[in-house]
Amino acid sequence: MENFTLSFNVVSPLFIVMALGYYLKYIKMLDKQTLDVMNKVCFKAFLPTMLFYNIYKSDVKSAFNPRLIMFSVSCVLILFFILLIIIPKIEKDNKKRGVMIQGIFRSNFVIFGMPVASSIYGDGSIGTTALLISIIVPLFNLLAVISLEVFRDGNIDFKKIIHGIITNPLIVASIIGVSFILLNIKLPTFIEKSVSDISKLATPLSLILLGGSFSFSDIKEYLKNIIFVVSNKLVIVPLIFIPLAISLGFREIELLTILIMFASPTAVSTFQMAKQMDADHILAQQAIVFSCLFCIPTVFLWILSLKQLALI
Repeated sequence: MENFTLSFNVVSPLFIVMALGYYLKYIKMLDKQTLDVMNKVCFKAFLPTMLFYNIYKSDVKSAFNPRLIMFSVSCVLILFFILLIIIPKIEKDNKKRGVMIQGIFRSNFVIFGMPVASSIYGDGSIGTTALLISIIVPLFNLLAVISLEVFRDGNIDFKKIIHGIITNPLIVASIIGVSFILLNIKLPTFIEKSVSDISKLATPLSLILLGGSFSFSDIKEYLKNIIFVVSNKLVIVPLIFIPLAISLGFREIELLTILIMFASPTAVSTFQMAKQMDADHILAQQAIVFSCLFCIPTVFLWILSLKQLALI
């Protein structure tokens, strides 16, 4: 019963805050323009600040785990290349292919990873999660651009890809955070307090905006694609990689980080990227909406199961 309560208390606040965002849009306190602007603000200011602060306050040296990094990167790459082979065989529309690949391999690691890890292990013990995010998020971005470029019938512009990666606010914040740790740079107390306060806005605001982005239109047209993407994202892929991680001896915060990396819903930024790169952005939106909706019970069950087995 204790594990059930803990799992429920970790996941249910995420749902409640997202539900608030949907309600605010329903009563027209949030409109599309406001959501677009606030999503940009959150992505370029609040989330990078949170990521920087979590790295800055973490014991990076003890959190650095080459074995975990190699496992995670390898799994993401393997999954990506498997999808590159499988998706074209089951979907004929190029505009949907790249979006489906993104929808399955690319997770909302930042928004879900930090709050879930913090809820279970506390803010001072999630350096492992923060560091892995700083490595996996750039990889997600790189592979996402490649997946959309490949099926856009155009040439892959590696200069554009590299520029997008090195200017990504989350990557820049991660590099700055690690640099501060390695160079032993300490922020003045008043600045550290300000950064701390700003970072606390990131998760609740992101979840509210996520809830406000929910749309249940066009379900019939994309039903088969949605079922395929969401079932693979939340169930099949974690069922493959979580047992593999357990068999290799990953436990506690390491295993939880791997779980969130693979079992989180589709990344919110897939919608904007699909829209900008001539892919099926409506399918991307539906994948985000329904993976977020159904991740509440699936992530709850994953956490409960691993707690019951005393693995996290």
